[in-house]
Amino acid sequence: MPVEGTCKKGFERVAEAFQKNFADHGEVGASVCLTVGGETVVDLWGGLAEPKSGKAWTRDTVSIVFSCTKGATALCAHVLASRGKLDIDAPVTELWPEFGQHGKAQVTTRMMLDHSSAVPAVREKVKDSGPYDWSYMTERLAAEEPFWKPGTRNGYHGFTFGWTVGEMVRRTSGKSLGTFFQDEIAKPLGLDFWIGLPEAIEPRVAPILPFAYKREQAVTPFLRDLADRQSIAALFFLNVGAWRTGGANTRAGHAAEIGAANGITNARGLAGMYAPLATGGGKLVDEKTLVRMGEVSMATHDDATLRIPTRFALGFMKSMDNRRRSVGAEIFGSDVDSVILGSAAFGHVGAGGSLGFADPAAGLSFGYTMNQMGPGLLMNERGQSLVDAAYLSLGYRNKDGGVWIK
Repeated sequence: MPVEGTCKKGFERVAEAFQKNFADHGEVGASVCLTVGGETVVDLWGGLAEPKSGKAWTRDTVSIVFSCTKGATALCAHVLASRGKLDIDAPVTELWPEFGQHGKAQVTTRMMLDHSSAVPAVREKVKDSGPYDWSYMTERLAAEEPFWKPGTRNGYHGFTFGWTVGEMVRRTSGKSLGTFFQDEIAKPLGLDFWIGLPEAIEPRVAPILPFAYKREQAVTPFLRDLADRQSIAALFFLNVGAWRTGGANTRAGHAAEIGAANGITNARGLAGMYAPLATGGGKLVDEKTLVRMGEVSMATHDDATLRIPTRFALGFMKSMDNRRRSVGAEIFGSDVDSVILGSAAFGHVGAGGSLGFADPAAGLSFGYTMNQMGPGLLMNERGQSLVDAAYLSLGYRNKDGGVWIK
C-alpha cells in the first residue's frame, strides 16, 4: 500500500514499521503521528479507507477511535480541575445528587476517572436508542446499584465512563461534553477531533472493519465471561443498545456524544491533543494537574471487567505489560493485551489497537489510528511496533522490565 506524509531524519524506523504493518500484518488503512518537544516529526498515512470501493486513506481521513475517546473526556475533566471549577476528590453528589442512590453517595470524580466507581455496566436492558440519549443513560447510571463497594477495586468502565465523567463535565461547565471538548480543546489546538460528529464531516470517515475471532480463539477469561449474560463483561460489551449491532458505522453512532467510545479523529488529532501534555501542559492544565494526571491511581491483577491485570491513572492507561500474564498473549502473540510505554507516559488504547498518549519525560506525543481492528483487549503487534520504533528513535534501549527505559 502507498504511504504518504512526512518523516524527519532520525525517525525512519517509525516509517519502516508503518510500512511493514501493511506488508506483513494485515493493515488496511491507517495513520501515525509523533511530536517531540511540540514539533511534528512523523505524520504518515496510507492504505484504503474503504476496501470495497477502493477509496484511499488520505491526509484528512478520520475514523472512530473507540476508547481513545476516554482520554479526551478525561482531559475535559482535568481542564476544569486545573481552572478550579471541579474538585475531583469531592463527592459527585455535590453536583449530581441523583447519583448517590444505592450506596454511591461517597463516589468521587477521582473514582469515576480510575474505574473504581463501581458502575462498569448497566443491569437493566438498554433500549436501542439508549446510547444516543444522554439523559436516558445518565438516569440509568444514577439509579444503578454498585457492583462492588465504590473505591475498593477497579473494573474497566468501558462504556459507562463517558456518561459518568462526562456528566461531571456537563454539570460543571454548563456545556455538553462534545461542545466543551470542541470549544476548549479541539478548536484551540486546531484538531480534527470530535465527540459528536458534524454531518458535514461524514464523507471523511473510514468505516471500521471488525476483527473476526475463530471459535477456538474465544477462550480468554473475558470472552468466556460473555457466555454469562449477567457478568460484568457481558453487560459492558453486549448491553449497549444499537451500538452493539454496528453503531460505530452509522450516522446515529457518529452524531451522539458517547464519551467512552465514539470519538472520531486521526493520528494527527490524537498526537495533537497530547502534545501540550508532553511539554508542560500548555494552556490546557497547570503543572500540578499535569503531574496528577500521570500518576497511577488504581491497579489490579484481575480487572473486574477485562479480566486481565490493568493499571490506570486518572482517566488514562499506564504502561501495562501482560506479555506473560494473559491468555490472549498466548493465543495471538505477546503484544496482545499489553500496552508498553515509558514509565511517565499516560494515554489510552482504543478497541482494535488505536492509541494516543503523552510521555512528558520524553517530550513525546503519539497517535495511531486504523480501520481494521485487531485481536485482544489492548494493543496488538501493529500499534506496539510503532510505539517501539518511536522509543528506539529517541534513544531508549529496551522494554524488558515492562516500561521503555533509556
